[in-house]
Amino acid sequence: MPNAKYKLRKEDLVQVIAGKERGKQGKVLKIDRENGRVIVSGLNMVKKAMKKKSQTDRGGIVAVEAPIHISNVMIVCKKCNKPVRAGYKIIDGKKKRVCRKCGEVL
Repeated sequence: MPNAKYKLRKEDLVQVIAGKERGKQGKVLKIDRENGRVIVSGLNMVKKAMKKKSQTDRGGIVAVEAPIHISNVMIVCKKCNKPVRAGYKIIDGKKKRVCRKCGEVL
């Protein structure tokens, strides 16, 4: 689905709800809207062979975050401290994301 609209944003705290990293939390580093994937800091780590790019740069095998499908992560509410669905409400004339469980602004 090219350039789909998602309720997740960069820097959001999310929890993985499916896959080998289920139950773990991390911050969203990047959102790939074209492929519907997110990169979460410290999660879904894979080993990757990197080529030396400069004299000071070290090549070799490094661990990097691999993308996770956006359907496998949920935003974590600060008040509930649980993964929740996000909704929208008009607050002070502006559209804000809110927790569907407690109504707290995300």
